[in-house]
Amino acid sequence: MTETKTSNRPRETRSGIIGRPFDRIDGPLKVRGDATYAYENTLEGTAFGYILGAAVAKGRIAEIDTAEAERAPAVLLVMTHRNAPAQPDFGPAVMPTVPEVFTRARPALNSERVRYYDEPVALVVAETFEAARAAAGLIKVRYDEEPGLYDLSGHVADAYAPKRTNAGFETDSVIGDFESAFAAAPVKVDATYRTPFEHHNPMEPHATLAAWPGNELTIHTSAQTLANFRAGVASTLSIPPERVRIISPFIGGGFGSKLIAHADTILAALAAKVLQRPVKIALTRQQMFANAGHRAEMIQQVRLSTDTDGRLTGIAHDVWSATSSFEEYCEQTAVFARSLYAAPNRVTRHRLVPLDINRGEWMRSPGEAPGMLAFECAMDELAERLGLDPIELRIRNEPARDPERGVPFSTRNLVACMEEGARRFGWERRNPTPGRAREGRKLIGYGMAAAIRPNYIGAATARVAIDGDGRVTARLDMTDIGTGTYTILTQIAADSLGVPISSVKVELGDSRFPRTAGSGGSWGAASAGSALHDACNALRERILEAAQSSEASPLRGANATEASFADGEVSVGQRSASLADLVRRIAPDGFEAEGSVAAGAATPSYKAYSQHSYGAHFAEVAVDCDTGEIRMRRMLAVMGAGRILNPKTARSQIIGGMTWGIGAALMEQTVLDRRYGHFVNHDLAEYHVPINGDVPEMEVVFLEEHDDKANPFGAKGIGELGVCGAGAAVASAIYNATGVRVRDFPITLDKLLPALPVIAI
Repeated sequence: MTETKTSNRPRETRSGIIGRPFDRIDGPLKVRGDATYAYENTLEGTAFGYILGAAVAKGRIAEIDTAEAERAPAVLLVMTHRNAPAQPDFGPAVMPTVPEVFTRARPALNSERVRYYDEPVALVVAETFEAARAAAGLIKVRYDEEPGLYDLSGHVADAYAPKRTNAGFETDSVIGDFESAFAAAPVKVDATYRTPFEHHNPMEPHATLAAWPGNELTIHTSAQTLANFRAGVASTLSIPPERVRIISPFIGGGFGSKLIAHADTILAALAAKVLQRPVKIALTRQQMFANAGHRAEMIQQVRLSTDTDGRLTGIAHDVWSATSSFEEYCEQTAVFARSLYAAPNRVTRHRLVPLDINRGEWMRSPGEAPGMLAFECAMDELAERLGLDPIELRIRNEPARDPERGVPFSTRNLVACMEEGARRFGWERRNPTPGRAREGRKLIGYGMAAAIRPNYIGAATARVAIDGDGRVTARLDMTDIGTGTYTILTQIAADSLGVPISSVKVELGDSRFPRTAGSGGSWGAASAGSALHDACNALRERILEAAQSSEASPLRGANATEASFADGEVSVGQRSASLADLVRRIAPDGFEAEGSVAAGAATPSYKAYSQHSYGAHFAEVAVDCDTGEIRMRRMLAVMGAGRILNPKTARSQIIGGMTWGIGAALMEQTVLDRRYGHFVNHDLAEYHVPINGDVPEMEVVFLEEHDDKANPFGAKGIGELGVCGAGAAVASAIYNATGVRVRDFPITLDKLLPALPVIAI
């Protein structure tokens, strides 16, 4: 097993450096403040924009008076739908293909229509941010307001079945006859769970600096996928993508909210074109709640049936989710249930209720995060009804093959994760009877849940070069959203070419570099890394080919099939040469090569095998029996996620996910005002996320695993795995502590306290 405890920077040896806990390459830059984020970029003559949002959620602008704002000091431009440059219409709510969701035109200020609360209705550009903000407050807008729909629960009867869920998954799946199996089962659970609207809230707000040098547009922004941003901006401005350059080397978190261009990017580009000078715009924290995506509110019904031995005879997971009335987004909330446990009769269904709000978007672990929060709690309820240990219930329903696809698993260590986690956590100390474990006035509870997350790989290309001094430079349009991409790719290049880490420079975040799938879906390291590995292999071949034929080469005539690159040297049999010296001799200008990887869905291994990462979460909580206050005490995650490329950065990713699980279980909730259609708690004062005092001792363990069906490294995505099931482990621990089952998340005092048992002093 790979422990997560790390030491100082490891020594680079002939055994390779992939899999070692190297410190972040970009760490010193960030500590010194030298890592430049989007809003920190400066260009001569930059003007500052401020967006004014709609004060109603649905209707039209009847009148807008900008005269006073235009006369305000230092104001350069007031843009509204009356004078904004022409843009294409938004288009249909559902695009014909999945890629078009990311690349469609997203016009701003192109209509008097208001589709959601805080939608931009004006942009003020001034010499300073303060002047722009002050002038925006002088704009007078009169609306013809229209009644809107803002209540998911009240309109479930209006739900419809979308043609597809996110990423193209089938809306429904049906195997066997669930209803008959459920009706005949001796043991069953039928539970409905509610998960609320949630918002991403990355540390870095969405921001853009746009400039038009010549006839081309350069955008400094915070983007997870540069190719999508580029295509979306080009579509909106009706120009070729080749005339758009996106630069995003450092990103202060995204979590899915920076996969597409939002209003800051489009409006900055439009204003910069009109003014012929750079324009910088940032969304305020409050504006992000309406204009930068969210996870939709959902109602989930989970029905499980078993025989008397606890073997599932039926699984049904039905999801009703809020969506936007003008652009559909259907999170694949029940899709994971198609692969998790064995059962002969199965149903998963997704339904949408259109509301007059902005579209939902991809939010860390879309589908699994809210879906497993409900489903794994239902498994805990089923275990109690059967009188079985929750781990034993899951083991009894371990499938031999993918339950719905019928193909083998590439790897599947879920049972091993649960068993190892139980041993390390001390699961045997858990009292299965709720409310029985106490420490003074504290009720103590243990909970666990499984984790599953699909393994994806996206199409990617990388370029790598080596100069006459042996310095290696790798270029990709890949991004680092705080996950450690710079470090992982540096390790891959150094390992592939047998050079020290210090000899490698990785350059990311520029759309002029070779295209990758970007950061999202936990595919970043595998996709970009595989492309870089292929490029390094191509570079090695070029070097060896020249070394065999060049008269200046000490390896002239050598058999290249015996060659190895390690410790800065090229060795062929008994002959060896310094890589730097060899390149200097045979190609003073160096070598360059490209490599690529195809999207996983197009490869035979993805069709022939079910590929997932797995894990098991364990949580211990303490609940004050007088006040109902919940305190996390400790958490453990045991993960089977293929080969771990860097245990230090991997541990950070899992701990971040576990923290998200705490937030989902205990505090994260955006409240939509059902009268007026706006998010009420639209700042970090009232939208609560876990802080240091909320997060307990956390332990992360990675099982030794190598998935040779996944990619050249045998690695799998982990960025979102840590979220999956973590909240359910917390919720089940609270039930074990108190005997109170809360199915309406988050679990807050008002839901827990009235039902707490009365315990005598």
